[in-house]
Amino acid sequence: MNSYTLSAPAKINLYLEIIGDRPDGYHELVMILQSIELADLIELRPNGTEQTRLHCNNPQVPLDASNLAYKAVVLMQEKFPKIATNYGGIDITIDKKIPVAAGLAGGSTNGAAVLVGINLMWELGLTVPQLQTLAAKLGSDVPFCISGGTAIATGRGEQLDPIIDLDNLWVVLAKYRSLSVSTAWAYNTYKQQFGNSYIFDSEDVKSRTSQVHSGALVDAIVHKDSVNIGKLLHNDLEKVVLSAYPPVAQLRKAFQQVGCLGTMMSGSGPTVFALCESREQAELVKVKVREAIPDPDLEFWVTQLSSAGIQVASY
Repeated sequence: MNSYTLSAPAKINLYLEIIGDRPDGYHELVMILQSIELADLIELRPNGTEQTRLHCNNPQVPLDASNLAYKAVVLMQEKFPKIATNYGGIDITIDKKIPVAAGLAGGSTNGAAVLVGINLMWELGLTVPQLQTLAAKLGSDVPFCISGGTAIATGRGEQLDPIIDLDNLWVVLAKYRSLSVSTAWAYNTYKQQFGNSYIFDSEDVKSRTSQVHSGALVDAIVHKDSVNIGKLLHNDLEKVVLSAYPPVAQLRKAFQQVGCLGTMMSGSGPTVFALCESREQAELVKVKVREAIPDPDLEFWVTQLSSAGIQVASY
């Protein structure tokens, strides 16, 4: 059985709108998701035992059954028990480049990489849609992480409609190392404050999602209109997170003042990103924001938008 190393890209949200509640306890969402080149490397290697063993170079990453990479193995073992028994245990080594608890789908993309890797190791021959159906059992972001690129996500985020890939822009990411925001807290707080605006009728939900499909941001993406893409970034969760976490609001304001195309918090935060026309502009934006906020706890990453999801790096 071959070993595989896979590249697992992070993602940002270019658009996040909360439509309403769902019967399954999640929120009804409309999002535009975008892969970026910042990626973890996930190595899967047969270990000659019956155990799943996790290793990671970042001590913040859990190495137990709570890790989505571990859960992905369990899911595949339950789905294909005879094949799993035949092939035995796996060592998973995560070379963590994506910041932890950052709203960049770092855990989700690791889980997606394990699904893709096991599909190859066990020679299952699963298609991307089949893998995405399994991925939805692990989490809302995992199906997107498998295919990557640029996509409209609806439902709880697992229903995907790809759009033309947007890979011509650069992005600066910034996050306070010691700061994290609970996703559950962000959504629950939003519901408490804005639940009276929720849509409950299924036809109204369909109408709202279709408006986004044909809306100005999707049109700007299709035409690679970088100026309007920057202007039309939107995230409902900023309404609750920015007021509760002043450093995130300060960081967003600093990006606004240094001449990028647009800036926004990604997902439930606390990462803030700025879109830029070129690497040179991105590096300059990074320097200016670092000068404005000379806090050693603040970390930066400069990377490019990407059209790729999980990819084999080596085997």
